[in-house]
Amino acid sequence: GSTTISLFCRVSASQEAYEDVQWTSDSNSHPPWLRFHLNISRWQLYLHRDPNMEPLTQQLATHRIVSAVQKSGGTQLKLVMSFPNYGQAMLKPMKQERDEETNYNLYYFSDFERHNAEIAAFHLDRILGYRRVPPVAGRLVDVVKEIKDITTDRKLARTFFTSPVGNVCFYGQCSYYCSTEHAVCGRPRHLEASLAVMLPDLSLASRRTWRSPWRRSYSRSKLAKWETEPDYCSTVKKTPPYDKGTRLVDFMDMVILDFLMGNMDRHHYETFEKFGNNTFLLHLDNGRAFGRHSKDEPSILAPLEQCCRIRRSTWLRLRLLSLPQYRLSDVMRASLFSDPLHRVAPLLSEPHLAALN
Repeated sequence: GSTTISLFCRVSASQEAYEDVQWTSDSNSHPPWLRFHLNISRWQLYLHRDPNMEPLTQQLATHRIVSAVQKSGGTQLKLVMSFPNYGQAMLKPMKQERDEETNYNLYYFSDFERHNAEIAAFHLDRILGYRRVPPVAGRLVDVVKEIKDITTDRKLARTFFTSPVGNVCFYGQCSYYCSTEHAVCGRPRHLEASLAVMLPDLSLASRRTWRSPWRRSYSRSKLAKWETEPDYCSTVKKTPPYDKGTRLVDFMDMVILDFLMGNMDRHHYETFEKFGNNTFLLHLDNGRAFGRHSKDEPSILAPLEQCCRIRRSTWLRLRLLSLPQYRLSDVMRASLFSDPLHRVAPLLSEPHLAALN
């Protein structure tokens, strides 16, 4: 329909690893990832109480992996994993222990991407009622069986080695932290990772990238315009697409999400082209969130302070989540409990959960 992304598939299994596909127009014949794609609408990625969410996250966590290749672009190591039913997921490996805080001397643009931040961001976004982060699940991946042995990516395969204590490690190729000093290692071959459902291919559902008006300078010495001009918001409010529709309050929703999870790295955001300017913002790439719990970062809230605009439903949700019986930390703890990696260790340490209140 006009408010959903539509795509039809006819696929024959060319490789033994993949299932033979017989999808019809009946959604019951579709795998969970395709159902997810077809249900994306103008205002959200998935439905409130979506019956497809359970099978979708279940497959991310347990489905057999038939291919693993490095994703090009981006600054840090990430892999595209494929499943027998042609679904794909973006894997981000564990880079930091749960209780480690980001070094205070590091700039936000040098921080690690954390797998547990990607998982926690999906849960927080859903709790806030946004539904703008693609579903993510944690998984314990066998780096030998599920990456090294099945990859067709020669550049990735060349970076595998065994550490002095017998752990299987790899580092891939990228512009930040892809070296033997920053290798990702299994214990001895099991690696924690986040797997996020891939959005529809750009050839089927093109996306537009927007530069954030409150983007940081990404410089060690320069300040951004919004940091020096107190009346900066009045300029933004006169500039399309912020001058009409819901774009400004949509942006504020994202600001609130970023403040709660301490994400300073929101330089761009994306929307689906098909829906024009009147649509939700995708909250992608949240790996640099949840780096510090001991200190809030008030500058993330600059757009909210300067514009003093908030969506009514968001304001009401935040008020609800401040009540003792619906404390955000408690709701997050309960939500994260459902992730498969919770069995290994809680996905957010208690100080991080407490910092949400």
